[in-house]
Parts: sequence; C-alpha cells; structure tokens
Amino acid sequence: MSSTGGRQDALTLLQSGEITVEGRMTAASNATLYAAIELDGVAAHCIYKPVAGERPLRDFPRDTLGRREVAAYLVSEATGWEVVPPTVWRDGPFGPGSVQLWIDTDEETEMVDVVPLGGVPDGWLPVLNAQDGEGSDVVLVHRDDPALARMAVFDAVIDNADRKGGHVLVAEDRHLWGCDHGLSFNVDDKLRSVLWGWQGAALPADCVDVVARVADQLGVDGPLATALQELLTPREVARTRSRAAALVRSGRFPRPDAYGPVIPWPPF
Repeated sequence: MSSTGGRQDALTLLQSGEITVEGRMTAASNATLYAAIELDGVAAHCIYKPVAGERPLRDFPRDTLGRREVAAYLVSEATGWEVVPPTVWRDGPFGPGSVQLWIDTDEETEMVDVVPLGGVPDGWLPVLNAQDGEGSDVVLVHRDDPALARMAVFDAVIDNADRKGGHVLVAEDRHLWGCDHGLSFNVDDKLRSVLWGWQGAALPADCVDVVARVADQLGVDGPLATALQELLTPREVARTRSRAAALVRSGRFPRPDAYGPVIPWPPF
C-alpha cells in the first residue's frame, strides 16, 4: 500500500480507519470479511475476522483465532522477514477482531503445486507422493526459494497448524507473504504445512541468528513476550520461546513427527 508511505501508516489506517464490509470469503470456515478501509483520504482493502464469526474448535480455545493472527504479525515483525502483512486487533462493524491489510497478488506465480509423479521441476522440492481425484500418481511440491524457507522457519516457531498452499501469497512486487495464522501458537505440537521440502536440512545461518534473537525477545519480560501476553496465554508464550530455542539448538528444519497429521487438509 504505497500510498500510505510505509508500514506504520498501514497500521494507523488499519487501527483507526472506517471499515466498510464489501463481501465474504466463502471458502473460509470462519467469518472472513473483505472490506474497504479509509482514513483521512487514504484508502485500502483489508480482511476483517470478527470473533463473533469464529467457529468453536475442539483443539483450540474459543474466541482466540483473531488474536493469534495478530500475534503472528508481531512475531513476523520481530524476525524482520515481513512474513505476515500488517495486522491489528480492533473493534469493527461486527465487534472486535483482527484486521489485516489486503495483499494484491500475482496470480500467475505458484509457490506450491501438484505435478505428475517423476515430474518434479528443477528448483522445486518434493513433499508428498499422492493420488489426485482421478487416481493418477502425483507429487506435492514447492519452490526451493529462500523467502519460502524463511516462511517455513517462521511456521516452526509459531507452530502453524494450517500452512496450506493458498496461504502463500506472491504480491505484485514479488514479495512473499503468508496469511491465515489463526491456528498457531499451540501448547501441543501441531505443525501442519505443505512446506516440508527442507525437512532435516541445515537452517540457513541468517535464519539461526534471527530465531536466536526472537527467542531472546520471548524471554521473561522480553519485549516480544510482553506484547504477546496481551494476545496469548503465558503457557503459549513460553512454548513459543521453547520452540524457537529448540530450533537454534538443532540448527535444522524440523521433521514430521508422530504427533498427528502433518499436512493440512485440504492442502490447498
């Protein structure tokens, strides 16, 4: 949103602008509202997720998904990677909820795809062999891309249980964004992702340094821990720190474990 002059202007717009709901994302399981937002002549679009539209889930506390969206933004900011678009918590037309800047995407560029078995392109990594709806053998793949690798590391820190292919957005300026982080910050391990192509590989050195810094900020009375305590439980904040610290100690991308499903459903 270049017309706002930067991230802080975007946050001000999201926090204080007038929200006008224009439609609903019908594929979403919770109320996900597409809206215009305007403040002092500056306008953009956003995604507004009111608490009132959240469906109860058996494995997440009620009425917390929007707060987790905002928490994911705060961790993204702490990394400096800008994985999550500007996101705030505020009151809106249907009550309190998260409000996230809308990202105009390049529809021609795919970061996650399904290809025929044996047809993994150069520059792509295989994730899972499967069969499509017609019974043909296929492979779930994603690009071997540094920005996507940073997103996978970010997901490991916040324990994202819902990194679908459609939750990876390529902006028109080619920046890579992630969306839909409401199923994150679990106390129990629930990492579910389509980005397993690096599993067990060494983390890039710059990622280790960044995650170590995030772990420090998540320490007792650390600035990130203090901010997250407004959105998450103390156990969830502490578990996030322990995950970040464990990543630093291992120096490697996580591997799928036996704790349950590791691919979100549906994957796209």
